[in-house]
Amino acid sequence: MSKESKPTQGNPYPLGSHYNGEGVNFALYSAHATKVEVCLFDKTGSEELKRYPITTNDNNIWHIFIPDIEVGQVYGYRVYGPYQPEQGHRFNPNKLLIDPYGKQLVGKLIWHKAIFGYDVDSPDKDLSFSRLDSAPYVPKSVVVSDEYDWEGDKHPRRKMEESIIYEAHVRGLTKLHPLLPDYERGTFAGMKHYSILNYFKWLGITAVELLPVHAFFGNRHRKGWINDNYWGYESFSFFAPEQNYLSGSSINEFKDMVKAMHKKGLEVILDVVYNHTGEGNQMGPTLCYKGIDNASYYTLSNENKRYYYDSTGTGASFNVQNPYVLELVMDSLRYWVEKMHVDGFRFDLTPTLCRYKTDFKRDSGFLYAVKQDPVLRKVKLIAEPWDVGYAGYQLGAFMPGWSEWNDKYRDTIRRFWKGDTYQIPELASRISGSSDIFNHDNRNITSSINFVTVHDGFCLRDVVSFNTKHNMSNGEDNRDGTNSNWSWNSGIEGEAHDSAVLALRMRRAKAMLATLLMSYGIPQILSGDEFFNPQFGNNNPYCQDNIITWLVWEAITEQDMEMLRFIRRAITVRKKLKIFERLKFFEGKSINHKGDKDLSWFTEKGTEFTQSDWDNNMRRSISYAIYENKRHVYVILNAEATDKSWRLPALEGDTWELILNSSGEEFNTEKLCAYQMIKVPAWSVLVFEIKK
Repeated sequence: MSKESKPTQGNPYPLGSHYNGEGVNFALYSAHATKVEVCLFDKTGSEELKRYPITTNDNNIWHIFIPDIEVGQVYGYRVYGPYQPEQGHRFNPNKLLIDPYGKQLVGKLIWHKAIFGYDVDSPDKDLSFSRLDSAPYVPKSVVVSDEYDWEGDKHPRRKMEESIIYEAHVRGLTKLHPLLPDYERGTFAGMKHYSILNYFKWLGITAVELLPVHAFFGNRHRKGWINDNYWGYESFSFFAPEQNYLSGSSINEFKDMVKAMHKKGLEVILDVVYNHTGEGNQMGPTLCYKGIDNASYYTLSNENKRYYYDSTGTGASFNVQNPYVLELVMDSLRYWVEKMHVDGFRFDLTPTLCRYKTDFKRDSGFLYAVKQDPVLRKVKLIAEPWDVGYAGYQLGAFMPGWSEWNDKYRDTIRRFWKGDTYQIPELASRISGSSDIFNHDNRNITSSINFVTVHDGFCLRDVVSFNTKHNMSNGEDNRDGTNSNWSWNSGIEGEAHDSAVLALRMRRAKAMLATLLMSYGIPQILSGDEFFNPQFGNNNPYCQDNIITWLVWEAITEQDMEMLRFIRRAITVRKKLKIFERLKFFEGKSINHKGDKDLSWFTEKGTEFTQSDWDNNMRRSISYAIYENKRHVYVILNAEATDKSWRLPALEGDTWELILNSSGEEFNTEKLCAYQMIKVPAWSVLVFEIKK
């Protein structure tokens, strides 16, 4: 910077750092600060070059324009104000702070006592004050340019009802893939490799939902802890991508990945965590929001502002009730859509974002802000509809246009294919779209995101291989993770060599995924389930950056390939039938002069269910017929441990064609006529279509 150049007051908006060709404008929100400094560093972030006091504060926005600095400039903030934890204020200018709007970070987080705003050795704990400079130990923000050659890239804009979602972890999916070069493994660059993209297309999925990619400093190590933050549910920045997912230093790698996926017709959905941050509670580090304006960015306890209201189970809830904080969340969402071209979001612990004071509100500012936003209302919006706060379970409570993770679907499907009784009535509701939960306010069947497994809990192989969780490697004495797994080990706990046990596991797993793909709602598959990848009984591998969570591509057996080919076939059948693109819920009424119903339920006798059939709590099998788009489809689910005789019903026409068989057994497909008796194999799903 030349000696003649002097900073000017600049502009309050846009927030963050923005280069205009002549210099950079910095703008930061803090309602309670008394002074703010922007600190410039060399390109490595190791040497502080100069500090500039920001003297202009317009409506709580501190701003300055510094001429002659350019894209690539490394910087951070020091924010002054009262250190009064009992009043909710934790300002400490000894702590270098990340820009909440920073779009790239440089440097690693080193878990040193200097990163805490208080003296960790003091008996007064967080009421004490730390005078250690944190700059050597924390990442810094980087001025970036949004310029990028998208080559005409456009959002695929797939209809929600066409979606088949594949939940994946960037590192876990690519770390052990044999065709990737070493430097691309575990990165966005690896996700766009031709072998990965071709696999997605071959499998038939339409969207990849990535576990958190906002910067979460996954490589940090706490003294005395053996675990990493692998999943990424501790975001520190809502704009910057996680550094460990970059094979180089450019955030354009993320854009390259999105562009490559779009060329294959694949959508990219991000799992986002706006309900809390990695700063945790009063005992956590001071890296960003806590030091910029703790009382504004976090929801504090009404009784003592030293402490936090926490509906997330992680220490502190992010305060989106504050309009400036809500603006930050909305700006972040729009940034990822407009500048990074993502196609949708899955919101972690969404009720926390919808609370007024401490109560969940369906008419919350967050939901209204998203609903009216012209950018966000065009993308896919998926809620995890629960948190750990008061009345935090809100499945079905969201507005039209939102989809929700349906854990009742997961539990019912697992219980049914575990062989439990008392499941039939709820099973019928779950596979037909869960109308008891979502059929209100003109919501669509696409409101339900159906899944059998996700990252949180057992993977599919473990659902059929373990009765209980085995989380000792997490270092928490097996106390972490849910005990409600609705799993059955098929006869032997864990790894087995008994051929009968292994065959049963495979059959039950295929039946569960077949049910998922023959259900109404949006199917979501956990990456690796399609080829039976294990997690060795760990149902909470949030900290396992190792073989427990990495997909072991080279360990796929011929039996696993059988599973993979079947899942691809089931996806193909779902797409070809088109009947699962229905939007409105079933009524079970005749829809034409022939008396065809949109949905009918049948017993093994070929007769429609009566009330006594629904009341038969010992029943473990059911079938249903769907009439949609002039197609008649018939599905049998048999969770009995033995084969079952079944009479095909008489519907339109009299000839059925078997189009999907999860059992793997040979099946005589000749002369499948109405009223004909067939053998339905144990633990199987059969799908038929009437021949025209």
